[in-house]
Parts: sequence; structure tokens; C-alpha cells
Amino acid sequence: MIRIAVQKSGRLSDKSLQLLKDCGIRFDNGTRKLSSKAKNFPIEILFLRDDDIPQYVAQGVADLGILGLNEVEEKDQKVDVIKQLGFAGCRLSLAVQKDVDYPGLEWFNGKRVASSYTTIVKKFFAAKGINATTEEIGGSVEIAPGIGLAEGICDIVSTGSTLIMNGLKEVETVMYSEAVLISNPSLNTEKKELLDKLMFRMEAVMNAAKNKYILLNAPNDKIEAISALLPGMKSPTVLPLAEEGWSSLHSVIEENDFWNVIDQLKDAGAQGILVSPIEKLIA
Repeated sequence: MIRIAVQKSGRLSDKSLQLLKDCGIRFDNGTRKLSSKAKNFPIEILFLRDDDIPQYVAQGVADLGILGLNEVEEKDQKVDVIKQLGFAGCRLSLAVQKDVDYPGLEWFNGKRVASSYTTIVKKFFAAKGINATTEEIGGSVEIAPGIGLAEGICDIVSTGSTLIMNGLKEVETVMYSEAVLISNPSLNTEKKELLDKLMFRMEAVMNAAKNKYILLNAPNDKIEAISALLPGMKSPTVLPLAEEGWSSLHSVIEENDFWNVIDQLKDAGAQGILVSPIEKLIA
């Protein structure tokens, strides 16, 4: 049995639980539950506050955890970051009041900065040679400049709309963050084997999310040119159509790459192009 800690509520919770479900792990995550054992995989899910997860994993109460990289860096516990999960992307940024004439990072010398991430902020300023004071605040960080608690703030930014609503502007990015999978550094052999199995499933789910299945029809004399645009996993599958002189090509392509080559595919003679999502992709 291996234990994994996930955020019990908030922006990361739903996507973390969905990832586990996409990995074929079935469990009950009803309201107010503190833990849940999976019905078809030797794993127990612990529902915790995100800022408690690094400590629980470091101490071995949980073997694994899913949380934002910003929380991992802030808590500075002895855990291993073993995989970036590709969701819940955001940035930790410095912001000041919108009417401030901001010349650059040196503006923060001698200033006070309010944040829930004082460990990260202190390390950032130290690395940049900035002499600023940090004021730790648990919530409503954006209000700090307006009430005179600090001249600037450092907080999580996704769209920036919250800053604008509070009369602030983003001036420096301290770090980029996304959801990560962390591990206790001292897993035993049995738990490492379970982690490998879980990672295998996660890789299949994540590969599927960023790739698409593509099917198209092409004249046989255009197959070589079109195949060069669709390498897929190794090379496209080519099947003859009922109509003589035509074939169907099947391949896998990253979605972003598809939009870059769609015009080239059409110019090369591709017709009836069909693009479909992939549920799982095992390389």
C-alpha cells in the first residue's frame, strides 16, 4: 500500500483527483472524508491542506503528494520532486500600486513586501542583492499596500485580474509554478514498485492529453510526402481504400504540431482529415 496526499479543496484538488481517476484508480472522495482507499489499486488518498503536504511527505506520513511547486519551494522540506504534471500553471510575482513609477527591481531596496511565501521571497531578494523586509500574511495579501502594511506584495498570479481589482500592477516574476508529484526520498522497494506503476499510468494519461489521433485519405503517389509530415510514434500506418489508387493514413501527432502542418498536409494532397482525442497513449 502506498499513500498519496492531495489538496482537500481548492484549485488543485479537482484536477489532482481527476488525474488519479484517469489512471484507472477508483475511490470514493465524498465530502468531509479525510482519506479513501482505492478499490482497484493498492493506494490510499489523504485529503490535506496543500501547505501541510510537504511536511507529511517528508515525515513519511504520506509517501507521495500532488501540490503546486510554489508550496514545495516555500515549505523547503526534504522531498523529491519527481514529475511535473502540466496543470494548475501560475506564477509567483511581485506587485506594487499601479501609480508607482517602477524603475526596476532595485526599487524594493528598503521596502516592505507582504506575502504568504516569505521563504521564496527572501531567497529571491538575497540572490538579486536586494535589501527588502518581508511581512508574512496569511490571506488577502493584495490589501497590504492600501492599508500601509507594505509597499509591495508577492502573490500567486494566474490572470492578473485580482491585482487590477485592488489597484496593483505586476512588476516582477519570482517563479513559475505548476502541479508536481513529490515523493518521500526513502521509499522502500515495495513502494518504489508501486510508484513506478503509478508513474507508468500517469505518463500514458499525460501523453494522451497532448497528442491527437489523426486519420486522413491520400492518393498513393502522395503517401511519401504526407508521411514525412506525420512521423507519429514511428511512422504512419497506411491502409488501402476501396477506391483504387487511394490509401488511408493513421498517425499520432502533437496537437500544436498539427496546427503548424495542416496547410502543408492539404497542399500535399491529404483529404478527409479527421482528428480525435486519445484516451491513453503508451509509448
